[in-house]
Amino acid sequence: MKLDRFGCMIFDLDGTLIDSADVWKNIDIKFLKKRGIEIPDDYAKSVSVMNFSDAAEYTKKRFSLDESPDELINEWFEMAVYEYSHNIKAKPHAAEFLGRIKQLGIKTALATASNKALYTAVLKNNGLLGFIDAFASTEEVRRGKGFPDVYLFAAEKLGSMPHECLVFEDIIEGIRGAKAGGFAAAAVVNGIFPEDDAMMRHEADLSFSDYSELIAML
Repeated sequence: MKLDRFGCMIFDLDGTLIDSADVWKNIDIKFLKKRGIEIPDDYAKSVSVMNFSDAAEYTKKRFSLDESPDELINEWFEMAVYEYSHNIKAKPHAAEFLGRIKQLGIKTALATASNKALYTAVLKNNGLLGFIDAFASTEEVRRGKGFPDVYLFAAEKLGSMPHECLVFEDIIEGIRGAKAGGFAAAAVVNGIFPEDDAMMRHEADLSFSDYSELIAML
C-alpha cells in the first residue's frame, strides 16, 4: 500500500500514538482494589472503547457502586492527569512519522476516547501536539469506537471524505468501526490485547508494530 495516496490520516491516541496501556491498567487495578474488587480479565478491554461517561455508567452498574458516575469520573481523572502530563511516552518513531507525513501535505486528526485535557497534555508533553490538525473525541459523538461516528467527525473537521483517509487503531472495535464508515484502516499490533492481533491483521488494510516500518514505506 502506498501511504502517500491518502490525503488524510486519523489517529487513535491510547496504544496507537502513545504507550498508556500500563497506566490505565494500574489505574483500573487501584480503583477497584480500593473498593475490595479484583479486576476482571475482561474489564480493561470493555472500557477501552468507551468515553469517561459511558465507562462510569458501565462500571457503576457492573460493580453496584454507590458513587455517582460523576464521582467516578473525577476520581479517574485525578489519577490520570498527572500521568498524561508527565510520564506517558509516545510510541517509538511516532513523532518522526507524523513529521514526515506533514511534510508530504497529509492532513492529520486525532480520534480518541480520551477527553481534551488528557490528550492535550500528553501530546504537548511528547512534542506531538503541533502535528495534529483537528481533534475529535467520542464524547462529542453519539456512539463509541465500535462505530464510525468519531472517525466521520474527524474527517469532517478536516474537510475530507472517508475514502481519502487512513485510520490508525490498536483494537479490533476501532478497525471495524473505521471500515464500517468507508475508511481504510491501519492496525497497530502491540500485544496489549493479544486476542485482537490476528483479527486486526486479517481485517485491516495494513498492520504494523513500529512506525519505522511505515516511514520506510513513504
